[in-house]
Amino acid sequence: MDNLTRLIAGYASALVFEELPEEVVHAATQRMVDSLACAIAAYRCEPAEIGIRLARGAAPKRYPGRILGYGEKSTAEDAAFVNTAMIRNLDFNDQYPGGHPSDCLGAFLAIAEAAGADGRRLLSSMVVAYELFVRFNDATGLRTKGWDQGFVIGICTAAGIGHLLRLSPRMVGEAIAITAVANVPMRNTRAGELSLWKGTATAFATRNALFATLLAAEGMTGPDRPFEGKHGLWDLITGPFELAPLPGRGGEFRTPQVQLKYWPVEYNAQLVVWAALELRSKIDWRNLTEVNFGTYAFAYSEIGSDPEKWDPKTRETADHSLPYIFARTLVDGTITAASFEEAAYRDPLLRPLMAKIRVRKDEAIDALYPETVALKVEAKTKDGRDYSFTPQDPLGHNKNPMQDKDIETKFLRAAESVLGTPRASEALRCWWDLPNVSDLSKALNLIDMGPSAIKR
Repeated sequence: MDNLTRLIAGYASALVFEELPEEVVHAATQRMVDSLACAIAAYRCEPAEIGIRLARGAAPKRYPGRILGYGEKSTAEDAAFVNTAMIRNLDFNDQYPGGHPSDCLGAFLAIAEAAGADGRRLLSSMVVAYELFVRFNDATGLRTKGWDQGFVIGICTAAGIGHLLRLSPRMVGEAIAITAVANVPMRNTRAGELSLWKGTATAFATRNALFATLLAAEGMTGPDRPFEGKHGLWDLITGPFELAPLPGRGGEFRTPQVQLKYWPVEYNAQLVVWAALELRSKIDWRNLTEVNFGTYAFAYSEIGSDPEKWDPKTRETADHSLPYIFARTLVDGTITAASFEEAAYRDPLLRPLMAKIRVRKDEAIDALYPETVALKVEAKTKDGRDYSFTPQDPLGHNKNPMQDKDIETKFLRAAESVLGTPRASEALRCWWDLPNVSDLSKALNLIDMGPSAIKR
């Protein structure tokens, strides 16, 4: 076992809930409630329905998997896929530069009940994954090399599931090794016209990681040096790297640094929504002649460079399109999940407005990222007026964090329409109290909405 594998496995096996600082437990609980809000809001989304059709043909085995919201169980790995697809579908879940650590939670929520875990064990598994996630992303820079976030999601999911199941360090190491060598997804997933796979690539990663961990628990072994050995990650892709010190090993807990989203759009577009609302308060959008955006390199690459972003033909392209999100918000005065239905993103009213939008990388803005997220906006109107402003750090950023009340509002907006207000409120109270929940079945039952009405 190479040194990096040994480090990760040892950390995952040794972490103890009782040693977690209160602020870390609260931050983890916040992000769990937030992630459930995202999943509930995406109940019956197309990727989940596709996954359900497969899952219904699979009989639960040793660890029957809990499918969020559907009141059904399948294999753990199929449930992990469906759960992650729901958490991820609206692009409404938390983020850290490099990806979405809450994508791991679909697997944890699939298997926690069958594993006999309580709320504390679920949260400590979550912290294992989150702490590894931020460090792997900081150290590897995989997305800049053309690789997708599913690699890191897979590694962190395997470590978290290993912790949840109380596997030995050796077994966790085998699970990580199997996951690492078998799953290195390409970032082509997020280029050009985006498909359903954009929101389900990490669901596939969590499914694979959970399966790898269950294999390891039964005695399957993986390559001895997946990171540092010949043809390993270092050799083929990243070069040598070191993870920043982990908590208890000289490092601080970084789970609270994972950022939440106020709007159901790609993270780099959060500020775009706020910018549209600010401009809307000053002008009539019909009078615009041009709007120029200066942004940081990653935002430009993700939401402002591909030509497809000016003519989105899929929901996934629309929620990764700076011109569409800005125009839609400018016209409607808000952005919601309904803003990405086909009738909305194909709205012919928006195309002339989107054609007036230009996006460029701004070196000064780029130099601030990621410590400060900023956007330079310059707009001109038919009557010759100019508007220039630079919004920074949207609600949810570490410098402008969402508060408990904001997360509660997000949860209730998603849940009340499907659960009813009394039950949604009860579910919220239960999940806020997750550190004291001894029986996860009750908590999970509270967010069950019944079987899906999909076409067979």
